[in-house]
Amino acid sequence: MTNIYLGLVHYPVTNREGLTVVTSITNLDIHDIARSCITFGVKNYFVIQPNKRQKEIFDRLINFWKTDIAKFYNKDRVEALSLIQFENTIDDTIQNIKYQDGCDPLIITTTAAIMDKQISFADFQRVIQNEKKPVLILFGTGNGLSPEVHQKADYILQPIEGKNNYNHLSVRSAAAIVLDRITSDKYKEE
Repeated sequence: MTNIYLGLVHYPVTNREGLTVVTSITNLDIHDIARSCITFGVKNYFVIQPNKRQKEIFDRLINFWKTDIAKFYNKDRVEALSLIQFENTIDDTIQNIKYQDGCDPLIITTTAAIMDKQISFADFQRVIQNEKKPVLILFGTGNGLSPEVHQKADYILQPIEGKNNYNHLSVRSAAAIVLDRITSDKYKEE
């Protein structure tokens, strides 16, 4: 299987009105998505945020988890957070992956909306099992990735469907579900 990378995008994303905005980093997203990434074998988890003040907040949080106190307090959390890298843009993230893997990654975007070019979880599993290139799965904060991000994607993953019509999961929940579905044998034969 190819290397899987995850990107948590804070820009460009949309707000409730559909405008492109920058969102703030949240502690829960950083921790919980890192834990899912290490559980499901993601190579690196990128927090993508262009704001310098947000980078300072991120650095303060990550630097705590590099201390001896943190290692004593929760070594598993330290291990999970070691997967995280900070990048200013999606393009910077792609370049980082290209440096690590020697080629540009396939870009997979996620959304709660029905869109063109969407692939099922089973089809996505086939892509990552047969693909030589690394794969970057992008998740949007706020009300999701901006349309231009989806337009640049190689594939758009189908929405997660629940039992009810409500379809607005937290990004950390969505990331855990997607990672489970693309790595689980259950979804290979949909």
